[in-house]
Amino acid sequence: GRREGEGAMVRWQMVHWLPWLAVAWCVLPMSAHGETHIVVPCYNEEARLPRQRFLDFTGDGAHADVHFTLVNDGSSDGTIEVLEELAKLRPGQISVLDLEANGGKAEAVRRGMLHVIKEARLGREDSVGFWDADLATPLETIPSFVKVMETKPEIEMVFGARVALLGRDIRRKADRHYLGRIFATLASIVLDLSIYDTQCGAKLFRATGDLTSALSKPFSSSWIFDIELIARFIKQKGGGRGAACKDVIYEYPLETWHDVAGSKLGFLEKVKALYGLASIWTTYFSSFGTGWALAPAGTSGHGHQPEL
Repeated sequence: GRREGEGAMVRWQMVHWLPWLAVAWCVLPMSAHGETHIVVPCYNEEARLPRQRFLDFTGDGAHADVHFTLVNDGSSDGTIEVLEELAKLRPGQISVLDLEANGGKAEAVRRGMLHVIKEARLGREDSVGFWDADLATPLETIPSFVKVMETKPEIEMVFGARVALLGRDIRRKADRHYLGRIFATLASIVLDLSIYDTQCGAKLFRATGDLTSALSKPFSSSWIFDIELIARFIKQKGGGRGAACKDVIYEYPLETWHDVAGSKLGFLEKVKALYGLASIWTTYFSSFGTGWALAPAGTSGHGHQPEL
């Protein structure tokens, strides 16, 4: 009688609420992600910066949860005026960090990310990354990176990977491609981590304490600082083995990536890259390494080298 009636009522309530619980299950992981901040290092970009693409991406309230910090790295042209104009047109979504002295791309990225983490008071639910100013990787890729963070809570880093698969639009010069494959293989050996593309200029990180710690000191290798950053994470998470980061890095095969005219990789830069790899191995992984006693990246300064 009464007990059976109560049981029927409970079953009816479960059936009634089950669809709503299913909806909540799907929606909550998507809403758990906080803000996304992208640092864009800029050096003498007055003529090259694709400013309209930034305005289009942020126009009409689009992508309101994505914020840009444009870092002027001591440019000698009118870059700062261009950046400030963009910030005026998109207040609250585009801001400018002006570094008076040119310190190089690595230092501009490092200081920009630390600035954002502190000023925006970011936590693990938020993400912060960097994007090359030439937008070889379209800004429209950012939501795809964020979705990985939302749906895979164990992932702490999302890296763009320029894989020329059928159905994708990856336009990369042949010499750049083959040189990049050789370099990525060497980087994988140094890091003891199978990674396809270390040098793509589109990367996103969870704003964790580990990230802040990894950014705490200037990089010794200004051009291949991406690899040095991964090396620091490896040391933090598991000593000298790349496997410590295997489960927290996600390489996202890009839909679109175009080589941008005007970016050249000279012989000297190639030599510096190889020297940088040897230096990273010596500093972080060899038995006679010096740990994190790093020389300021600002001593290298000048232009922002293109992606390999």
